[in-house]
This record gives sequence, C-alpha cells and structure tokens, in this order.
Amino acid sequence: MPTFTIIFLTVLAVTSLMRMWLAKRHIDYVISHRDQVPRDFSSQISLKAHQKAADYTCAKTRLGYASILLDVVLLLILTLGGGLNTLHTVISNWTSDPLTQGVALIASVMFLASVVGVPLSYYRTFVIEEQFGFNKMKPRMFFLDLAKRFTLGIVLGMPLLLAVLWLMEKMGEYWWFYAWLAWMIFNLLVLAIFPTWIAPIFNKFTLLDDVSLRRRIEELMRKCGFKSSGLFVMDGSRRSNHGNAYFTGFGKTKRIVFFDTLLSRLDAQEIEAVLAHELGHFRRHHVIKRIAWTFAMSLLFLWGLGYLMQQGWFYQGLGVSVATVPSTAMALLLFFLIMPVFTFPFQPLGSLYSRKHEFEADEYAAHHASAADLVRALLKLYQDNASTLTPDPLHSAFYDSHPPAALRIARLRSLAHN
Repeated sequence: MPTFTIIFLTVLAVTSLMRMWLAKRHIDYVISHRDQVPRDFSSQISLKAHQKAADYTCAKTRLGYASILLDVVLLLILTLGGGLNTLHTVISNWTSDPLTQGVALIASVMFLASVVGVPLSYYRTFVIEEQFGFNKMKPRMFFLDLAKRFTLGIVLGMPLLLAVLWLMEKMGEYWWFYAWLAWMIFNLLVLAIFPTWIAPIFNKFTLLDDVSLRRRIEELMRKCGFKSSGLFVMDGSRRSNHGNAYFTGFGKTKRIVFFDTLLSRLDAQEIEAVLAHELGHFRRHHVIKRIAWTFAMSLLFLWGLGYLMQQGWFYQGLGVSVATVPSTAMALLLFFLIMPVFTFPFQPLGSLYSRKHEFEADEYAAHHASAADLVRALLKLYQDNASTLTPDPLHSAFYDSHPPAALRIARLRSLAHN
C-alpha cells in the first residue's frame, strides 16, 4: 500500500472519529444541563424553552452522525474505491477535449455530492425543523430552491471553472497565481451582485416601511458613518421561524436586511442594538479582514496544489490510475476533496478569529446603542431560535463562529455597567 494512502486513511480515520467524539460530547453535555436553566438566565428563559433548545440541539447533532458517515463513504468511493477513475473513463469516451473532460469530471462529482446530501437536508427540514416548530416550507418550495441553486451554480460556477482549468493548462509554472486572481475577481463580483441579483431569486425584499424605526436606524447609521443603498425586510417567514439581521453587498451595493420574523419579535431599541452590532462588523473592518484572510488562504492552497499536481504519489495514493495523469481537473478535484480532512484540526483557529470579531462588534454596539438592549435582543433570539445556552466547550471551540451565550451575555453586562 502506498505511503500516502496510509497517511490519508489514518488522517481520515482520526478526523472522522474526532468529529463523532465531539458530537457525542456535545450531546452528553447538553443533556446533562437540560433540566436546569443556567443561573444567569433563569429570570429570562423558562425551563420549557431551555429544554426545547436542548432537544433541538441534540436532534441536529445526532443527524450530524449520518452526515459524517456519508462524507467518509462518498470520499472513499470516489478515491480508493475507483469512482473518479470510472468517471474519468466514461467522460474520456464521450469527449477527447481536455478542458471539456475536466469541466465534466468536476461538475459530475459536485452534482453527485449534492444529490447524496438531499435526503439529509430533507430530513432536517421536514422532520427536525418541523418537529420543533421552525419549518414553514412545503416540499415544492424545497425542491424549487434546489433547482434554483443548481441553476445558479451552473450560471456562475461553470465560467469560473472553465477559466481556472484553462489557466492551469496554459499559464505555466505560476498558473496558481493567475487562478488566484481569477478567484478573487469572481468573489468580489459575487459580493457586489448578491444583494440585487442573487438574493432576490430566493426571497422577496421590500423597503422598511416603519417610519419611526427607519428614522432611528438612519440616525444610527449616520453616527456610525455607514452609507447603505437601502433598508430592506426579507420574507424569511416563508421558509422558517428563525430570525436574523445582516448587511450585505460591497461598495455602493451595501444594504441592510432584516428578517420579518426578527422585526415581529424585537422592539425598536432592541432592533437598533442588533443593527449596531452588525455595523460594528463594518466599522471594525471585519468584512475586509475576512475577505483578506480567505484570499490569503486560497493563495496558499493553490500554491500547495501547484506542487502536489506534479507528484505521482499524490494521485496514486488516492487511488487514481496513472493513465489519468497528468490531469489538472483531477488534481484540482482530489485536492479539494481531501483538504477538509487534513485541515479539520485547525478549525478552532478560524472559529476563534470569528468569535474575536463578534466580541468586538458587541463592544461597538455597547458604545453606539445599548448593551442592555442587545442583551435583551439576544435572549429573545436564543429562545426563538432554540439555541442552547449550554454547549460543550470543546465542541463550541471547533464549530461555533459566535461566542457561547454565557460568555457573550456576561461580557455585554459588564460593558453595560462601565
């Protein structure tokens, strides 16, 4: 057995077992705290709501077991199981053009992975979300959304894929740098067109018509130096009872979006505090920092791919026949299939960086609105979204982009008293 095969199987086993162990820890920890509301929340969150959040969290996490197993099985079938070899042979018999072969190979694997994931997504939506009173979708809307995402993937993804594969073929030793430039341009373009061209494909957006609330928000934006192309309400209630708010876009296309479910639950002061938090991300340049971080990592990964695609052991160790090498598309596909396996242990670093930004945005909100109002808003959102107040600390360190509720609320309350 090739050395890299042994390394791959070992890392895959360790990573998968770690994911399963973290899930079990999370479930056990949440269940052990299910029957008592944390002291700091006992006056605001009822025991019934706390138990609902615990049960909802456990149900989602248990579904994660199936997702982990499915990921492992699909990855092994495609690599060491010969799936990629078979697809390559079939596509080669259909066309002899290397660029067409590459696009067809990657598109086939992406389509297969999407189809395999549909049953779990359906179960989560129509069993778990339905059971806990969140789902508002009908099967027709669910499959219509799938069709829209598939079409969007073709319209946006295929040109990018063609460009990257062409650059890999034609630009010589430093193709990875030119591919990185293409990737950057694509992402910035998507950020710019998302609010006005992509998001409306899935949801309806209307201008905020509450005059008093709009004036309050506009005054906050003026103080924060934020210029928006509009304040919009999204019909999130068509699909779910979950609530949120965010700002999206890039440059002149920036807009602030509120879920209608959020507006129906929070009062004006609480909405202002939530928006101040979102504006904190803007004023602390978190969006730009995250974009820069993403671009830096993508450059590093593409450089690494540039090295690996020249190594025969990389292909052979993952079960790809020598007859299919060299294939830029195969190298690209193999790299992005196995990358999550090898990078999983570093996931807490990304989560830590994200939580740091959340604390900074909270601090900004406390200085430009009211920390107490943000606490009340968060407590309502925790309860309405059935977010557990007692996550396992290690599981949270790996997966949670936001600080645990207890830490976040405690910090906000300390800011309120300063």
